Amino acid sequence: MASQFSGALQLTDLDDYITPSQECVKPVKIERRPGKVGKIRIEDDGNYLEVSEEGEETKLEKAKITLNDCLACSGCITSAETVLITQQSQDELYRVLQHNSTVVQKLVVVSLAPQSRSSLAVKYNLSLSQTSYKLTTFFKNLGVDYVFDTNYSRNFSLIECCHEFVRRYKERENDKTALPMLASACPGWICYAEKTHGSYILPYISTTKSPQQIMGSLIKDYYCKQQGCTPDQIYHVTVMPCFDKKLEASRPDFYNDIYSTRDVDCVITSGEVDKMLEKEKLNLAEITDSPLDTLFSNVINEDLVSHEGGGSGGYLHHIIKYAAKQLFELDIQNIQYNVLRNKDFQEVVIEKDDQVLLKMAIAYGFRNIQNIVQKIKRKKCQYHFVEIMACPSGCNNGGGQLRPESDETVNERLIRVNELYQTEQTLDPFDNSNVKKLYEEWLNGQESEKANSLLHTQYHEVEKMTNALNIKW
Repeated sequence: MASQFSGALQLTDLDDYITPSQECVKPVKIERRPGKVGKIRIEDDGNYLEVSEEGEETKLEKAKITLNDCLACSGCITSAETVLITQQSQDELYRVLQHNSTVVQKLVVVSLAPQSRSSLAVKYNLSLSQTSYKLTTFFKNLGVDYVFDTNYSRNFSLIECCHEFVRRYKERENDKTALPMLASACPGWICYAEKTHGSYILPYISTTKSPQQIMGSLIKDYYCKQQGCTPDQIYHVTVMPCFDKKLEASRPDFYNDIYSTRDVDCVITSGEVDKMLEKEKLNLAEITDSPLDTLFSNVINEDLVSHEGGGSGGYLHHIIKYAAKQLFELDIQNIQYNVLRNKDFQEVVIEKDDQVLLKMAIAYGFRNIQNIVQKIKRKKCQYHFVEIMACPSGCNNGGGQLRPESDETVNERLIRVNELYQTEQTLDPFDNSNVKKLYEEWLNGQESEKANSLLHTQYHEVEKMTNALNIKW
């Protein structure tokens, strides 16, 4: 199919999922002089040549731009953004660890996403707990001080989303943008909304931070105070299933101006961790186990636990159960998902006495996202909440996950990752005593000013740029 995102850019022969290796290429710039016309000649091999008035040809430098950078293009990435992405790599982590090995400068903390753990576990035929133990050993042998689990920070994200939805539901008569509330944990979706739909859609998006960024707040605020250091003395790395998490970590909203540091300093993907193992000539399955760092990890008897509701975090699952209880005094045990146009577009309806009380949906992949967005713009969206993820099949199918290397298909690998992900026992975030304790000790209670500041964020409409690159060839 042809996938049209703007008048300036067209990617052809692609399906809804675009891997990082499929990239668009544009010239960086043409030096323009007053009164002179710049000319470009395109070679058969795709190279761009600038042609001067004298007929001299100069090969133009190219900028390689992935879909993450140009969804519904608002102009190509800047040199400053390129620097930010360069800093989000395993090479940068190695540089910091090497520097620490000579003169200790920073406390290095790694936070692992459960989807990344599942992807690595499938490749090396390990259980999720074994993978956690062995990754802890691997990172600590490299020089990392602590390894945590982002399932812990997801507790806060789920709780805050539940509270936010109930508040929005009660305000829906006076605030026409209160509902539908749209999930905010996927940075690819947020990037798309900010660049493409701006003020039409942004007010509907939940202000709750993603688990990655809440972990950043935990590490750079609560944890650094426990360690008696400042935020810039901690180097915080997250392991994620998604390349867009690198862009999320680089947002100005998550930058501390006082200490000149980010909440998340570096993001590496599941695939990059595997490259690190190759570089060290290690097989993850053969690495010895190390005890988990349980301060910021979801654990029961030292075994990691997850949340109900699927590999994308279970936002709909938790919100609909909480809202049914709080708003209608209904105790929902089994949630029935109804598949609509495809498996990535499903809805859940809660009824009582033939009356629809709550109607929610999951929409994964940009085809389904476009459908939701257009309904909202036309004021015809009947959903109260939509769990939105940019990747078809959700976060377990993120662009940063490991892809099969043998005869196994991508879909077969995804099925195995999903099945393994579901093997972890689950714990309701509202039942987590450590989380309750931190709400009081760290945030001065739920819905406090500090909780709002550290667990919520804001979004920004991106003004479309008009430059030499927005040319219809």
